[in-house]
Amino acid sequence: YVCSTWGNNHFKTFDGDIYQFPGLCEYNFASDCQGTFKEFSVHIQRALNRNNHPQIQYILLTVKDFTVYLRPKVVVVEGKIVKTPYYGSGVLIESNDIYTKVYVKLGLNLVWNQEDALMVELDTKFNNRTCGLCGDYNGVPIYNEFINAGDYNSITYGNLQKISKPNARCEDPDETKALPSCNGHRDECQRLLTSSAFADCWVRLNLEMYIQACMQDKCACEGKEDSFCLCSTISEFSRQCSHAGGRPSEWRTQHFC
Repeated sequence: YVCSTWGNNHFKTFDGDIYQFPGLCEYNFASDCQGTFKEFSVHIQRALNRNNHPQIQYILLTVKDFTVYLRPKVVVVEGKIVKTPYYGSGVLIESNDIYTKVYVKLGLNLVWNQEDALMVELDTKFNNRTCGLCGDYNGVPIYNEFINAGDYNSITYGNLQKISKPNARCEDPDETKALPSCNGHRDECQRLLTSSAFADCWVRLNLEMYIQACMQDKCACEGKEDSFCLCSTISEFSRQCSHAGGRPSEWRTQHFC
C-alpha cells in the first residue's frame, strides 16, 4: 500500500483518499503511532520555489533511533553527508539525478523525485498503526481521518499534523477558506487522463480522483501553462498506475511535459 504527495499539495492516503493541504511547515507524513516507541517516522517540509510552486524541501526519516535527512541531491545519515548507495542499520539508500530511493528492512520503501513527489510504501503489518498526513492505514477510505472527530476538513486535519518546533516560523493554512470550484477544467483533464496511453490504468485506479486533482491544479495555476500545472498530476497517475502493475505507454511528447 502506498501513500503519496505530489504537485499542487495533493495527498493520497494509504486508504485511498485524495485531498489537498497547502501547508509549508514540517509535518508528520507517516509514522508508526501504536506504542510509546515509534518504529519509524517520516516528516516532510515544503517550500515555494521561484515559480511559486510547492516543492519538497526536505524529508526526515527516522527508523528506531537512526536518522536519515534527504534534500535534493544530498543524503545525510546520523548528521553526516554520505555517498550513495549507502547501507547501514537495515537501511539502503540509492540516489541518481532523478530519484532518491530508500529501502528499510522493517517494511518501508520511500521514493522521492527530489522535487514535488514522494511515495511511501508500507508493509501491511503496520495496518491500523499509522498516523500523519497519510492517515491511519485501516483500509477504510471514507474520510475516516477527517470525520472521526466531528466535522473536520482536510486543512484542519493537515494542521494537526504539524511538528511543533520552538523557533519555526510558518503560518497554518486558513481552515475557513473554501477551495474554488474548478469545473471549467473538467473536459481538458478528462481528455488528458483518458488518452490511450493510459488504457491499462483505468481499471486499476480511481480515475475521478485524479481528474479532480488535475482540475484543482489548473485552477490554482490561473492560466499559467507551465509543466508543473499541466503535468504533475498526470505524472502521478502514471507512477501510481505502474505501481499498481499497469503499463502506461509513452505519454510525454516533445511538446507536452
